[in-house]
Amino acid sequence: MKKTEKISVIVPIYNVEKYLNRCIDSIINQTYENLEIILVDDGSPDDCGKLCDEYAKLDKRIKVIHKKNGGLSDARNAGIDVSKGKYLTFIDSDDYIDLDYVEFLYNLIKKFKTKMSICIARIYYENGTILSKENDREVVLNQKEVLEKMLYQDEINVSTWAKMYDRSLFKKIKFPKGKIFEDAFTTYKLVMECDKVAVNVKCKYNYMIRKGSILTADFNLNKLLLIDAYQQMTRDVLKIYPDLDLACKRANIYSRLSTLRQMIYTKNRLKNKEQEIREYIINNSKEVLKNKKVCFRDKIAIIILKFGIFPFKIAWKIYCFFTGRMYL
Repeated sequence: MKKTEKISVIVPIYNVEKYLNRCIDSIINQTYENLEIILVDDGSPDDCGKLCDEYAKLDKRIKVIHKKNGGLSDARNAGIDVSKGKYLTFIDSDDYIDLDYVEFLYNLIKKFKTKMSICIARIYYENGTILSKENDREVVLNQKEVLEKMLYQDEINVSTWAKMYDRSLFKKIKFPKGKIFEDAFTTYKLVMECDKVAVNVKCKYNYMIRKGSILTADFNLNKLLLIDAYQQMTRDVLKIYPDLDLACKRANIYSRLSTLRQMIYTKNRLKNKEQEIREYIINNSKEVLKNKKVCFRDKIAIIILKFGIFPFKIAWKIYCFFTGRMYL
């Protein structure tokens, strides 16, 4: 094996016994071999901890952390704290990566001399639907361009995965313990520590949308944190780039559309909160509807929402049916 820089792959693990072998196998078989594989057993109630220990016996690159359950952010932070790699990447334990994922992101960083690189993900639903939009376009974007794309969800999103980071970026930044949507609270801050970012719009990460995950779990009040995360992000972005105002407006409306979509399918609905969110979207949508960078789906959702929450609910159900999305 040729001498290369060590890369830490951090995997937070909780109650994913069914998927864990696939995830770990995809990491240990990477074409880039100089890895430190950190498996963080976040107090998982199933046999995940045992599986991790078995893998550690088979591969000396694997380090296992067993800890009391503290949530995804706490698990990632624990992995960062013990990591030794020059670069870090994060894999969710129910997902898996292409065999050249690490090498691909590492080569982008070295080629363009950046502190961060990004690829994109294939999205898998349990019903067999696969969403994948990719090409082999390779670009270097400045900080502002990355943030703008993130706000519009234009090939780049706020997810922590499908990215590689220079470890220096985490000197001042940690994931917020006790909060869901921790990616939305954190990833933009990492971007704001970079002058430029290397991006290749090719799928190297495989993201699984499954029943029972944080994304698809029944609505609860914690899910309102998505709105808080985007409000924090847009406030911080506007301090530096006030001309990204339209992109920030789109992001704040998106966070509310996404939250509302989940609220209206729960049993114990918060109808006053639903109306509050609906009014915000309608009252702040004029410029967004005129913005050519806003996707057609969002514009249609806003227009239908003007007629009421029930038409919006029906329209989303129809959209899911025709796009093959499994979860409402």
